[in-house]
This record gives sequence, structure tokens and C-alpha cells, in this order.
Amino acid sequence: MIGLLRHLPNVLTSLRLVAAPAVAALLFLGDYRVAFVVFAVAGLSDAVDGYLAKRFGFSTRFGRILDPIADKALMFAAFVMLAILGEVPLWLVLLIIGRDALITLGLFVGVAAQAPIRVQPLILGKLCAALQVAYIAVHMGALAFGLPLDAIAPYDAYALAVVAAVSTLDYIGIWLKAMRVVWNKRASPS
Repeated sequence: MIGLLRHLPNVLTSLRLVAAPAVAALLFLGDYRVAFVVFAVAGLSDAVDGYLAKRFGFSTRFGRILDPIADKALMFAAFVMLAILGEVPLWLVLLIIGRDALITLGLFVGVAAQAPIRVQPLILGKLCAALQVAYIAVHMGALAFGLPLDAIAPYDAYALAVVAAVSTLDYIGIWLKAMRVVWNKRASPS
């Protein structure tokens, strides 16, 4: 039984990866309530698989790679479809996607240059991710249940944009420090 449970976090993560195109399709088809439920269940599965992996030592290399991919795929699908539907501003979607692309590119460049970069989320990065989930959940929930967002929109987008920008600068700072080590090694005579 423990052998089967060991794979549960990866199964949940895989289902979350499948939820990304499902959420996009449901939003596209106008089935907003089901899309909201799928998004919410996928979000809960993220918490459950993380808890199981840490609490019981079920963490695997595959899971550590797949988990952030599943998270990003779900957020990407939700952000893009909500922008297409006109429910979230396109500039915010471009900022969020650009941030993730820049961080990923920086990581690839750092690894290729053999810079001493530790792959782990920063506190601001975690805050940004949590705010993104909350932002999408609120906007998808408002769409699903016909709730007005006049009291918070567009201020919630501005707040998320500020946190995303500051978080990006935080990651850039870490990248520059790691790359400086590489540049100094190359500049110093052997």
C-alpha cells in the first residue's frame, strides 16, 4: 500500500497538468462554473501533493521537475483564456508570462555558464505565485457566478503587477550575483 501511496503526489501533479488544457477549453466553451471547479480542485491538489511529498518523504526527482511545470501550465492556460475573454488585462498576462520566461531563460543561461545558482523559490516569488492563484480564482469565480469586481478591479491587477515586477528584480539580483562569479573566474588570469 505504501508503494502505491508513494506515487500519489506524482499522479496528482500529472492530473494538474491535464487540468490546464481542460480549464482553457472549459473557459473557451463558456462553461465557467466547471472551469472554476476544475481550477479549484487543481489548486487543492497542489497543496495535497506537496504535503504528501514532504510529510511522508514521497518526493521524487520527476515530481520536483513536473510540479512547477504543472503549476505554470495551469496558470498560463487560465491567464491566457481570461485575457482572451476580456476578464483580465492583456498587459498583466504579458507581464506574468514575460516574468516567467525571463526567470527560466536566466536559469538556463546560468546553468549553461556553470554559475552557482540554487534552484529554489524566493519568498517574493512564492508571494507572487500565491497572488496569481488568488487573482485567477477571484476573476474566474466572478465570471462563474456573475459577481461584480468593481470594488477591486483594476487595483488587484496593479498590485499583482507590482509584486511580479519586484519579484523579477529579486531573481535578477540573484542571477547577477551568480553570473558575477562566472565573469570574475573568466577575467582572472589562470
